[in-house]
Amino acid sequence: MSLWWAGAIGAAKKKLKESKPPTKYQSVALIVGVTGIVGNSLAEILPLSDTPGGPWKVYGVACRPNPIWSVEYNIEYIQCNISNEEETHSKLSKLVDVTHVFYIASTNRSSEYENCIANGTMLRNVLRVMIPNAPNLQHVCLQTGRKHYIGSFESLSKPHDPPFHEGLPRLNVLNFYYTLEDVLFEELGKKKGLTWSVHRPGIIFGFSPNSRINIVRTLSVYAAICKYEGVPLRFPGSQAAWEGYWDASDADLIAEHQLWAAVNPYAKNETFNCSNGDVFKWKHLWKVLAEQFGIENYGFEEGAKKQSLVEMMQHKGPVWDEIVDEKGLMPNKLQEIGAWWFVDMVFGRESSLDNMNKSKEHGFVGFRNSKISFKSWIDKMKAYKIVP
Repeated sequence: MSLWWAGAIGAAKKKLKESKPPTKYQSVALIVGVTGIVGNSLAEILPLSDTPGGPWKVYGVACRPNPIWSVEYNIEYIQCNISNEEETHSKLSKLVDVTHVFYIASTNRSSEYENCIANGTMLRNVLRVMIPNAPNLQHVCLQTGRKHYIGSFESLSKPHDPPFHEGLPRLNVLNFYYTLEDVLFEELGKKKGLTWSVHRPGIIFGFSPNSRINIVRTLSVYAAICKYEGVPLRFPGSQAAWEGYWDASDADLIAEHQLWAAVNPYAKNETFNCSNGDVFKWKHLWKVLAEQFGIENYGFEEGAKKQSLVEMMQHKGPVWDEIVDEKGLMPNKLQEIGAWWFVDMVFGRESSLDNMNKSKEHGFVGFRNSKISFKSWIDKMKAYKIVP
């Protein structure tokens, strides 16, 4: 199946300006976690006039108020705390016309045991409302991720050897991604004919200012602070991370991947990796980051004592407040938009790659140039005044 936007950076944004709301819908989507990185891309792409399976009517669910950047999307926004069973039933049981669920939501607790309970409860609450109340429900897309192969953030187990493929067994550790899959299969088994797909992206390049693990946003904030203070943009990771080969998953590509699985009969009831289809080195993307913020002194300093971003940014809150005020940025606090712990974790380990053969064999042809993807999402952060 060939999608019109395959490989085209910014294609959805261009089409959004050309599209007019349809008068009749073929499919109805429920995006759970619509303010997240991939949820944001789905909200932008699904309502377009020539999106496969469409025209689409789109409901978007999140626990936060509707953010200002999503106002231009043609979706019906529903603020709902899906961890609350009663509230979930009250607000979602009315959506009787839903045909496809795109589940992107997640929450983070202090331990993986608590993550399993909290995230499993959220998905279960949604499915137990939608399955009996939406008679035309056809398919559920579930997004998990690469922790399926390497373990949770707190796991000490040995990960699988890369490149990762979908046939690898689960690791013998607690992992809320495993819990989500178990809940999905259990609940969908209660109604005959429902299909599913599971999508496992790697490091996601995307926009959402609300995501707790947005690496593009976090690195952009770090670069902006370095520029403001006139200090070098040092790579805060290991030499192995600097020199190694990496892959990434563009948020629009993940959205396209899920749409493909939702409407393509050859992709039903399957798990799929999802990455851009190329590899990069952080030493090369670091130049892009520096150029985007006008920084000439940047790179990895051999022999220097490794510092974590958590330590480096610990007292930079007032500096960021000054930048927000002087540059007229969207009001936000440093601790809210800087996922320093996540970047430290990524840059503290060796690179890991997945294998996209299964998606290709089933007919998915989408791809992204990771370097261009990285730059395009920084540009969008700037356009919405998240960073200067």
